[in-house]
Amino acid sequence: MATFISVPLKKTSEVDLLKPLSKFITSAYPAGEEQAEYLRAVDELNKLRKSALGRPLDKHESSLEILLRYYDQLCAVEPKFPFPEVMLCLTFTWKDAFDKGSLFGGSVKLALASVGYEKTCVLFNIGALASQIASEQNLDNDEGLKASAKFYQMASGAFAHIKDTVLSSLNHEPTMDISPETVGTLSQIMLSQAQEVFVLKATADKMKDAIIAKLANQAADFYGDAFKQCQLKENLPKEVLPVLAAKHCMMQANAELHQSAVANQKKRFGEEIARLQHATELVKTVASRYDEYVNIKDLSDKISRALTAAKKDNDFIYHDRVPEVKDLEHIGKAALVKSTAIQVPLSQKFTDLFEKMVPMQVQQSLSIASSRKADLVNRLVGKLREATNLCNGVLASLNLPAALEDLSGDSVPQSILEKSRAVVQQGGLHSIEQLIKDLPELLQRNREILDESLKMLDDEETTDNELRAKFSQRWNRTPSGDLYKPLRAEGSNFRNVLDKAVQADQVVRERYNTHCEMIALLCKPESELCAAIPSANPANTLQGSEVVNVLKAQLQQLDEVKRNREVLEEEIKAVTFDMTTKFLTALAQDGAINEEALSTTELDTRYGAHTQRVKQNLCAQDDLLAQVQTSHQEFATLKQSNAEANNREEVLKKLASAHDSYVEISSNLKEGTKFYNDLTEILLRFQNKCSDIVFARKTERDELLKELQQSIAREPSAPSFNVPAYQSNTSSPAAGGPTPAPRTPQAKAQPPARPPPPNFTSQAASSSTINSQTPASQAPPPAQGPPYPTYQGYPGFCQMPVAYNPYVYGYNMPFMAYQGQGQAGYPGAPPAQQPYPYPQQPPQQQPFYPQQ
Repeated sequence: MATFISVPLKKTSEVDLLKPLSKFITSAYPAGEEQAEYLRAVDELNKLRKSALGRPLDKHESSLEILLRYYDQLCAVEPKFPFPEVMLCLTFTWKDAFDKGSLFGGSVKLALASVGYEKTCVLFNIGALASQIASEQNLDNDEGLKASAKFYQMASGAFAHIKDTVLSSLNHEPTMDISPETVGTLSQIMLSQAQEVFVLKATADKMKDAIIAKLANQAADFYGDAFKQCQLKENLPKEVLPVLAAKHCMMQANAELHQSAVANQKKRFGEEIARLQHATELVKTVASRYDEYVNIKDLSDKISRALTAAKKDNDFIYHDRVPEVKDLEHIGKAALVKSTAIQVPLSQKFTDLFEKMVPMQVQQSLSIASSRKADLVNRLVGKLREATNLCNGVLASLNLPAALEDLSGDSVPQSILEKSRAVVQQGGLHSIEQLIKDLPELLQRNREILDESLKMLDDEETTDNELRAKFSQRWNRTPSGDLYKPLRAEGSNFRNVLDKAVQADQVVRERYNTHCEMIALLCKPESELCAAIPSANPANTLQGSEVVNVLKAQLQQLDEVKRNREVLEEEIKAVTFDMTTKFLTALAQDGAINEEALSTTELDTRYGAHTQRVKQNLCAQDDLLAQVQTSHQEFATLKQSNAEANNREEVLKKLASAHDSYVEISSNLKEGTKFYNDLTEILLRFQNKCSDIVFARKTERDELLKELQQSIAREPSAPSFNVPAYQSNTSSPAAGGPTPAPRTPQAKAQPPARPPPPNFTSQAASSSTINSQTPASQAPPPAQGPPYPTYQGYPGFCQMPVAYNPYVYGYNMPFMAYQGQGQAGYPGAPPAQQPYPYPQQPPQQQPFYPQQ
């Protein structure tokens, strides 16, 4: 009786996980032990997929364990890699397990760049393999029954999980086998079979008839639901429907059989007979309709024997009234099975290969938090540097501290000499000119990389649009224009960054042109520098003045403020902290990360004191600068004023300003050089990303083109038409062969009937056939010649006798019939009364449609 349904496995194409995942890891993680560990994990994941999907699987728990481990690893790795994005270029291709796809009923094959699709198909195979393992169990022992029920419930749970999640996981129309309707039906079938296994176990354990009847009635109810679902959506193999119908009737009959035993125990002999009669009708229905699908003999014999004995006892002893079936009490139901819930991890031996890698949501939050931190640090450091530049500018405009050092009026002030030595040590004009010369080359290199990357996208998109216009609806892949939108947005952002960099380069170049003359003067030796500075009358009267002393003290305080500022800048840059733990905790507790709130709180904690110190430093500088300006006014009033002194002070101001400009320009150019070099690495990664997706699209395009070409080649060039009657081989009821086509509309003279000569072949028949098709008055003269040779021809080849070939013996040779007696027919001659048929036309090719 036990005929169970198992589900075939889905087949997949080979996918190389190693290259795209390794490329992502090398680009996202710095070189080191962590990166090497992740690369080893990627290699293990690639091997695990090949073990789970790249070979035939035995119907054994060890094979199922490999599938479970791979499914668990997919669930663990899904949030840690950007699978839906174009940067990985991973496409998973699976075929319909039942191969029912056609133009009007789904796709035989579907390829999607979705790890959710891969998980769904692997889970389908878990359910399918579990159903096969359950079907292979030995149901004659208790262990086999328990294992079978366990695996059927696991299969039911797998299919039920797919039913609930497939549409949200794919965001695409699924193939027929993983559609919600199909997997829902499969889940119900597996649950029905698990309940049937419990019926068998209860029977083997000789449990009470009332319990077995309820279990069997529940199994019949499950099979009935499965039959309705399968009948509503005819998306399973045609053999499934009759098996479900048969099982529904058989479980009902089994329930009635055991319930009749309960009626017998309660002395309800009429009810016993009624139930057994109903059971007999059910098994007769199965035997008449579904005998080729299930074995009903044992159950039928058992019911028949029970019915015979019950009737005999009732007729001779009890004489109880037999009620109608509709008047019988309903048999109760007892469900002992339920679908096994899918809870990751499914494998008890599972170990996450990427345990140390944080999820992508955490990675993205860390990236945003890092940007917030960088913005805050840049803002604080920018304020400090801006204050320093302001201070230097104010002091340079006041010619401080050079004015205090130049009281003699002839020598070069010490501060100017220090600034000169600093400029010379840093390379002077030559270093700046070299940096300015390198910038256009670096800029051009980055422009070329960006242009080449976008050109690859443009060329592929143009090709895709041309093919889409050519094949119209058959070109059913995602348009390149839609797929490349994120890449084009990224490329546009890079181009804007380069445009802004060009503007910044121009500002630096103009500043250099303004100060290059004074910077060149600072690079000269002290003697030349002294000669270039105008001399002035000495102002010895100011030496030791209270105003000078106050001004010097204020300048020293300003220097102290600037030194504190440098220390504070280094402390701000040195602050480090890791938000990974907090983000992981938030993700585990809430299922989402409020990055802004967490990052803002942490930044306030880490940088609150530094922010306060920056404000205090800036306020102290503002106060000191106000004091310096007031003291300088008093100093300028006391200082003897003449034209030479004014000229000398103006030159000293320009030299001091040139030094500050040199430091700033040099810093800007070095930052620009570093910016272009860093941008080159980023653009190269962008170029690799574009190259990878273009290559993947080209491979996909070539496969689709190949399928379309095959489809077009298989399509009929013209609609089907009926073959003329004279070209068809219609069997003649008299001769048993093809009916000869009439040569003339007139009635044909029939030769007199004569018996065939003994042991003769078709020569005489051939001659009579010719004579029968030609009027007697026009009969051709006999012809003689050697027998026509025979040889093996191609399939469907029809050999032609000499009498039908006028070119064998030469042109214009008279046609003569052979009249000898006792001569056997030519080898290969046709049977009597049958002409040679025309070669049969090849059958029409069935049109082949491209797979969607």
